[in-house]
Amino acid sequence: MSFHRTWIALTFAATATAASAQGSQTLNLICSAQDEWCTLMSTTFSRTSGIKVNVLKRSTGEALAQLIAEKANPKADVWFGGTGDPHMQAAELDLTQPYQSPSLPQLHAWAQDQAKQSGWRTVGVYSGPLGFGFNTELLAKKKLKAPHCWVDLLSPTLKGEIQMANPNSSGTAYTMVATLVQLMGEDPAFQYLKQLHTNVNQYTRSGSGPIKAVARGEAMVSVSFVHDAPGEQMQGFPVATDTPCEGTGAEIGSMSLVKGARNAESARKFYEWALTPAAQQFGATAKQFQLPSNKATPLDPRIPDFRKIKFVAYDHGRYGKSAERKRLIERWERDVNSLPR
Repeated sequence: MSFHRTWIALTFAATATAASAQGSQTLNLICSAQDEWCTLMSTTFSRTSGIKVNVLKRSTGEALAQLIAEKANPKADVWFGGTGDPHMQAAELDLTQPYQSPSLPQLHAWAQDQAKQSGWRTVGVYSGPLGFGFNTELLAKKKLKAPHCWVDLLSPTLKGEIQMANPNSSGTAYTMVATLVQLMGEDPAFQYLKQLHTNVNQYTRSGSGPIKAVARGEAMVSVSFVHDAPGEQMQGFPVATDTPCEGTGAEIGSMSLVKGARNAESARKFYEWALTPAAQQFGATAKQFQLPSNKATPLDPRIPDFRKIKFVAYDHGRYGKSAERKRLIERWERDVNSLPR
């Protein structure tokens, strides 16, 4: 695939004064959040700062691949959103720029810890737990119980009824693989994934694809981040969620400054703005209900209550390394995805 596609500009006019003073400033933004969230962030920042924002929407895997391909001549300035593991890999590969924001003390400990682990090359902007989505109408029609534990997904009654994403392109799916490895041990985790494979009807490119399919009755169960469900519920779809009884992982949605960025000043301005409570409310506005990293951000009641969820001690430092990600994905391709269903 080509990583030199034309940037898609989403710009709003600023005031005449701002346009006159800053009209020549530009920001090239890779956004790995949901489309509406990307649009709200880019248009609001452009309108309030007078900086022209060019947005390219990419899944986390695609974004990392683009930064690798463009290392000698970066076209992006800042990368916003998407699971933190690929951001950690970008940091390890020297694709991103160290930067310690003055806002760090305002952030939750998990966001500060990730920044420190990355050598200050990325920072958490939101977090959300991995779990299951399910279509309540389809379950009722087939008189099946909703999954509550990882082991429930192996039931023969769910053959061909589950969707999850492909870890090659999806940070959500890689988070699942890494979570299971940490929860079960590597060999038992891959044995589990082999058994699960027979129940999966499709591995989607994007991590949000499976729960959208569940909402529309194209699958009965998804492995997805539970904060993706309320947006589907708000559209009237019969979707509910749960988090695994054995324990689960969580994404840390991240943000990174690209090393060698052409518009470094504009990138730092966006970075600082994106860490403010005002900017972090746009997730919920866009029907995305992750926990914001700034502790002062007002919380929508649909954001999952982390105190009620059993989490594994997810090692973002280890599983964010490029060699570990490559090794686990290669094993998944060899041991799981190559099997017939």
